[in-house]
Amino acid sequence: MSINATLIGQAIWFAIFIWITMKYVWPPLQQAMAERQKQIADGLAAAERGKQEQELAAKHAADALRTAKEKASEVIAVAEKRAQQIVEDAKGQAKVEADKVVSGAKAEIEQEVERAKQQLRERVAELAVAGAEKILKKEVNAAAHSDMLTSLKQGL
Repeated sequence: MSINATLIGQAIWFAIFIWITMKYVWPPLQQAMAERQKQIADGLAAAERGKQEQELAAKHAADALRTAKEKASEVIAVAEKRAQQIVEDAKGQAKVEADKVVSGAKAEIEQEVERAKQQLRERVAELAVAGAEKILKKEVNAAAHSDMLTSLKQGL
């Protein structure tokens, strides 16, 4: 095989092309590839940080929810205790009111009994006077014998 001038010319031009490519084209391509690699690495790191932050936020949300549930349970327990206390207070007040009503009714009944006894005494005294008047066939003066009628009423 013979090496001729064309092949040598082509080899020289190829070497010049390689040198120009290595001097002017290859460095910007390497820089663009390095920047792209850096962007990809930054994106992956940001995605990892986002994932960690999401997990942390989920933990905080779960803690906040648990705390809120505990506080709600405490509030409900306090409200139930207060409701129970109000019911007990109301029962006590109702008992006091019932006792007052019963004692008032008993006092009123006693007064009515005393009035009835007094009316009965007066009626018996009137009947006794009327009976004595019929027996004696004359009128007995109630004003004149008031001391006797009073002692008769007291005796009944």
